Amino acid sequence: MKIIDVLTSAGKTGFFFDDQKAIKTNAVADGQTYVGTPVTPGFSSVRVAGESISVMLVLEDNQIAFGDCAAVQYSGAGGRDPLFIAKDYIEVIETIVKPLLINQELDSFVRLARLIDSTINPNTQKPLHTALRYGISQALLDGVAKANHTYMADIVAQEYGTEVSDEAINIFMQSGDDRYNNVDKMIIKQADVLPHALINHVPTKLGYKGELLLEYISWLSARIQSKRLDESYCPTLHIDLYGTLGIIFNDDFDKIVDYMKECSVKAQPFPLNLEGPVDMGEREAQISALQTLTKMVDDQKIPVKIVADEWCNTIEDIKLFVDAKAGHMVQIKTPDLGSIHNTIEAVLYCKDKEVLAYQGGTCNETDRSAQVCAHVAMATHPVQMLAKPGMGVDEGFMIVTNEMNRIRALHQYQLRKK
Repeated sequence: MKIIDVLTSAGKTGFFFDDQKAIKTNAVADGQTYVGTPVTPGFSSVRVAGESISVMLVLEDNQIAFGDCAAVQYSGAGGRDPLFIAKDYIEVIETIVKPLLINQELDSFVRLARLIDSTINPNTQKPLHTALRYGISQALLDGVAKANHTYMADIVAQEYGTEVSDEAINIFMQSGDDRYNNVDKMIIKQADVLPHALINHVPTKLGYKGELLLEYISWLSARIQSKRLDESYCPTLHIDLYGTLGIIFNDDFDKIVDYMKECSVKAQPFPLNLEGPVDMGEREAQISALQTLTKMVDDQKIPVKIVADEWCNTIEDIKLFVDAKAGHMVQIKTPDLGSIHNTIEAVLYCKDKEVLAYQGGTCNETDRSAQVCAHVAMATHPVQMLAKPGMGVDEGFMIVTNEMNRIRALHQYQLRKK
C-alpha cells in the first residue's frame, strides 16, 4: 500500500502557547490572559492561541490516515524549537515533506518515521520543526496500521517486540491554574495521578519560603480523603514546580531537600512526585543538579520521587538524564521528541534502565495527537500517561480513557480470533 497524496489543514490546539520566561520574570495573570512584555522570540504577547496542522495521507485504496502537528505550551523555552505557527509551516510540508512521502510504500512505521526525523530543511539547514515530525509520524503510524488492516498499538507492538497492555495505563490529570476546583473533578473521576497544579511562579513577598505550596499539598491530601468514595482510592500526587524551589532557596540543595521532606509529610498518606524542582538554565547543570538531589533524597529515605522535565527534551537528552540517574522519573514530552518513534524508544530505554517513564506531552496538543499517544502508551507501558489536551480536566481524561478502552477491546478481539 502506497501513499498517493499528502493534504494539510490548519487547526487549533486544546490550549495556548505561553511565554514561560515572561511569566517567570514580568508577566501578571489577568483572567485567562497575562499582562506583561513577551521575552521569548516569536511571541507577540505573553499568551497566544495554540495552533496545529493536520497532515492527511491519501492511500492507494482511498483510505485516509492522519496525525496532528502540535508543539508544547512553553514553546521556545528550555532549549525547545521556536513558536509553531501553522501558516509558517504548511509550506514546509507542501514543498519538502509531500514530495518525500508520495509513492512511499507503507511497509514499516519505523523506517518511515526515521526518514522524516532525519530530513533536513534546506532553508534552515536544520531538522524539520519537532511539531512537524510529531504530526507526520502520527499519520505514518496510522497509515501503516490501515495498510495492514489493524490498529496503531498493534503496529508498535509488532515492530518493537512488545505486548499491547490488557489494562489501561495510569492517567495523570492536569489542573492548570484552577488548581482547587479542578481537583474535585479529578477525585470524582478517580484520577490515578493528580493534579499537576502548574506551580510556575514565586510570590515576591520578602522571606517567602514555600509556605503556600505546603498549604496546598496539605489541602490536596485532606480534600482527597474527605471527598473520595472509599479508602481504596489512593492516587499519586504529582506537582510540577517549574524550577521554583531553586528560586526560593537560591539553589541550596540541602534546603531544597529539607523542603521536599516537608512536602512528603504534608502529602501523607499519598505518594508524592515533584517535577522540575530546579531549573539550572542548561542541560549539563540540570543533569548534575537532579543527580545530586535524587541521591540526597534516596540517602535520606525521603518518600518523594523527583521527575526530570526542563532541559530533558530530546531522546538524546533523556538517555543522558536516565544514565546519570538524574531523577527517579523522566517526563517524555511527546511533541518535543519529534517523531513518535522517539517517544516509543525513550519509554523502552527508561524501562530497560529501571527509571520510571512518564509519557507526557502538553495541554497544547489536539484530540488526535492524544489518541495516537494512547496507542503508544498501551504498546510500551509507561508508568503513567498525561491526560491531554486542554486544562479543563474532563475533556483530556475522556479522550485518553476512551481511546485506551477501545484499544483494549480491539486487543481482546484479536486474541479471540487467534
